[in-house]
Amino acid sequence: MSAIQFLREKAGVFVAVIIGVALLLFVISDLIGNGRGQRKKEKEYFELGQIAGEYISYQDYEGRVQNLVEIYKLYGAQNIDEATMESLREQVWQQLIREKVQDSNFDRLGIGVSDEEVDEMVLGNNPHPIVLQLFTDQTTGTFNRDVFVNFLNQVEVDESARKYWLFFENEIINERMNSKFNTYIAKGLYATSKMAEFDNILNNATVDFSFIQKNYALISDDSVKITSSEIESYYSKHRETFKREALRDIEYVTFDVVPSEEDIAEAERWMEKAKTEFQASEDPAQYINLNADTRHTGFYVNIDEVPENIRDFVKKEDRNTVFGPFNEEGVLKAVRVIDAANRPDSVHVRHILIGASDMVSMEQTRVKADSLVKLLKSGASFETLARDNSDDQGSATLGGDLGWFSEGVMVVPFNNACFTAARGEIVTAETTYGTHIIEVLEQSKKSRKYNIGLLDRKILPGSTTNQMVYSEAGQFAGSNDTWEKFNKAVAEQKLNKRIANDVSPSQKTLPGLDNPRGLVISLFNAEEGSIILDNSQQAVFEIGDKYVVAYCTRVQKEGIAPRKDVENEIRIQLLKDKKAEMIEAEFSKMKGEGKTLDDLSAETGLNVQEATQINFRSYTIPGAGMEPALIAAASSAQEGVLSGPVKGLNGVYMFTVNSKTTPPEQDLELLKERLSMTYQMRGSYEVFEALRKGADIVDKRYKFY
Repeated sequence: MSAIQFLREKAGVFVAVIIGVALLLFVISDLIGNGRGQRKKEKEYFELGQIAGEYISYQDYEGRVQNLVEIYKLYGAQNIDEATMESLREQVWQQLIREKVQDSNFDRLGIGVSDEEVDEMVLGNNPHPIVLQLFTDQTTGTFNRDVFVNFLNQVEVDESARKYWLFFENEIINERMNSKFNTYIAKGLYATSKMAEFDNILNNATVDFSFIQKNYALISDDSVKITSSEIESYYSKHRETFKREALRDIEYVTFDVVPSEEDIAEAERWMEKAKTEFQASEDPAQYINLNADTRHTGFYVNIDEVPENIRDFVKKEDRNTVFGPFNEEGVLKAVRVIDAANRPDSVHVRHILIGASDMVSMEQTRVKADSLVKLLKSGASFETLARDNSDDQGSATLGGDLGWFSEGVMVVPFNNACFTAARGEIVTAETTYGTHIIEVLEQSKKSRKYNIGLLDRKILPGSTTNQMVYSEAGQFAGSNDTWEKFNKAVAEQKLNKRIANDVSPSQKTLPGLDNPRGLVISLFNAEEGSIILDNSQQAVFEIGDKYVVAYCTRVQKEGIAPRKDVENEIRIQLLKDKKAEMIEAEFSKMKGEGKTLDDLSAETGLNVQEATQINFRSYTIPGAGMEPALIAAASSAQEGVLSGPVKGLNGVYMFTVNSKTTPPEQDLELLKERLSMTYQMRGSYEVFEALRKGADIVDKRYKFY
């Protein structure tokens, strides 16, 4: 063996070992060094929340949301707006909460749903409400089992149908599991005889009483001393009452992107050229649809509905002249009369719709419509044909009758067919829904109407203007990178600074801004006193037709408020408590001297007030407001005895019960049954809420939506 061959063989093994060791060191360093730190940062960034200590990632949550979106699209909702998206996100979040805080108990409790149960709920004699809802004929209100069975057969071969059905089947199983869990809880709740007796006592007496109130405000704050140690002691004992949500304050200025003189001139040049083409066009409606900002509707209007500034021009019915252009609230407009005709203001019609779909082409609807028209002209009943053939189920049961409607209510082809046909005439019209067979039953009196063509062009800022305003906002942000500089520049440049206090993480509005959600999300990633940056570390936000530069001016973190933040709140409560002690001592001394309520009134100058028909379940007292302690004391006090003092929310009270009404004795067994039913109905909700509260849920969806 040559030396070079030997080196190649040995070096190969040696290099492999070196590479292996290097890779191992790389992996280890990644685990214990920057790699692990980077993954930790990514995990924190993508943390959507926590439920019962379990990490919820944005990716998993968004995947569920998109799955639900797909189900909704399969259900027929192709265009999902933001409000619906928000509802779907909330639905997924609540489902996650149920899974983590409630469904986790199912296995432990032995709760499950067998395949036999599922089959019974789906195919049994009493289908589950979800099945009934999906496959009940909306016209007859009858469950269509044949359609349902055909659908289940389709599930085996159609992936979309399978996905759609599995979603609802899962909902059926979840509902049954929850029902069993709730029953499990309810069966463990009942009312005892003693509980019934106590509830009977609560409702037993209705009292009328007289009272005096000494309000806390009658004692000067200066006469009460509050020490720092008392504030600290109160804070320590009542920390849980000072829980607060995350809030922030924001200050911002806007740089409006408005059209420049050049932008206006450019729009005017376009309109002058378009006006000539519009006037020469043989099909002005098509010209509008191809060139204007707004499509031509094709509806005819009465002269009273025509804007006043073009009314005289329209009356001339000159179809070859264009009026304008004129500027109306930043939109250049030119008008041409396309047609004028005598048309009824409203019509009464009936129709038969031959619907088009993925399975039925428009050509097929035309062929069927032609055959039905021939039957009608040969004397067939319109009502019968409508009931048997119309795909508009809402009107089919009425023989196709749509009642009276005015112009502009229906889609244009249908509308024009109805308003141009003569009374008693049968015509057809094609719309996106299919082919309609229409009979005009009645018409109102005809009047002169106009089909007006409107060519419009909104004056918008051009790219040069946009860039100029963005540059101005960018220079402002770069030159004023501290809050002090920001406020000084605002004052010097006389800018309109806006302020929004107590902004919550999920807030979707800010004064003067359209859809500022991105700015709010970034606000909660900013430090107090700092300029707000977006995900790209840019300080200029584009919101609608504005550029925005903003500062975070206050940060209130979620959790227990620091003592310094609630010191005034504690001081107010301690003042009230000490004033109550002073008033109680004063009233107790007077009461000990054997005085009556009238004596106390005369001596203190406090007016005697009356309260009637008060029992333990009352919420308020006339003249005193919401005072639960006074209600409880009066409901259980002896008649004719001066009672009190009672420390209330607004002051301290002394009272005398004047009369007490006792209702007839209740049947305690019946009351016990009623209480048991109440507890059982409340049980499922309150158990879930208790589990929910114990799960210590952290919701950070505001970071992403």
